[in-house]
Amino acid sequence: MNLPSLILLILLILQTVEAKGAELVIDDYSMGIGAHWESKSFKGMTLYSINEDGGRRCIRAQSRASASALYYRLKFDPREYPVIRWGWKIDGIISPGDARKKKGDDYAARVYVVFPSLFFWKTRALNYIWANRLPRGEAVANPFTANAIMIAVQSGNDHSGKWMEERRNILDDF
Repeated sequence: MNLPSLILLILLILQTVEAKGAELVIDDYSMGIGAHWESKSFKGMTLYSINEDGGRRCIRAQSRASASALYYRLKFDPREYPVIRWGWKIDGIISPGDARKKKGDDYAARVYVVFPSLFFWKTRALNYIWANRLPRGEAVANPFTANAIMIAVQSGNDHSGKWMEERRNILDDF
């Protein structure tokens, strides 16, 4: 990330996947960040830890000029479980970031949903972003690949420092 110090709090990333009256809970973090979570560094390393914030158990990510991901592989049928829910909170946006440009593809927070394919070039992804400039609700192609769509679920600093609860239908967004 391009900020000197960035702290991101995410409550139960992909907290639940919902079906008609049923849901799959991804993790409650009662056992910390378990072995089912994997990290991937793109530049430097982000420190991930379990914290309490406002009575919520969450993952805290601390980044200093780095970019990485913490991910959880889950196979499910999106026709059966089309809705995902999560909560997130950021310190602030990355002001030079611009979702429409490769150089600006940098966000305080994002949630990926990947639709894998037998052939990697056919893999598709949704990126739910806390956008820097892109207006809330707007969707654009990822500047690195046309196989990924980025949707600005939140935008700007208006809600920085506050927990925001999100609910998205991935089939509708896809």
